[in-house]
Amino acid sequence: MRIGYGWDSHEFKSGIPLKLGGIQVPHHSGLAGHSDGDVLLHALTDALLGAVAAGDIGTHFPPGDPQWKGADSGRFVEAALKRVRDAGYTIANMDSTLILQEPKISAHAAKIQARLAELLQISQSAVGVKAKTPEGMGTEKAAIAHVVVLLTRKAKRGERALRVAEAVPQPVVDEIVEKTLQSSIITPRRKVRLTSSAGRRQKS
Repeated sequence: MRIGYGWDSHEFKSGIPLKLGGIQVPHHSGLAGHSDGDVLLHALTDALLGAVAAGDIGTHFPPGDPQWKGADSGRFVEAALKRVRDAGYTIANMDSTLILQEPKISAHAAKIQARLAELLQISQSAVGVKAKTPEGMGTEKAAIAHVVVLLTRKAKRGERALRVAEAVPQPVVDEIVEKTLQSSIITPRRKVRLTSSAGRRQKS
């Protein structure tokens, strides 16, 4: 298995929508960035890439490249997820913490969790979303995201079958083997011989 960690930060800027975790959150300011400024998805992208030693978000999606201007950060996550799968891994779970003064995230946490699960193609129960206020940090004008992911190696077809077989209790295996052996036993046919006088068949 492998662990990936990522973090990102963006300053608030008025006049643009606020995107967090792939959804738009009602607020008077958004997060400045070359793409849509989604600090949570940027941290997630770095966590995925880092887990398979594939560089960082800036390497794959340079901020100076005009094709990423205003881009949906979900595209970054999808590309990073492909790198994870190409490396032979699958996502076990992810956890995240947002640090920002406002808005309050509790009302939007369920929607963010659902969107993250959709992007990563995992169960919502494997996605953690938490939020803290930056008390004493002096970062009230910015949003910060920390993300950690756990990857496990994808089992090959033969390995999956072996794991399923190993999970069957031994008494069940013994019963199946016994029934199979019993069904394979052939009952001997009774021999038939003819009488020489009357031509009638007589069973022996």
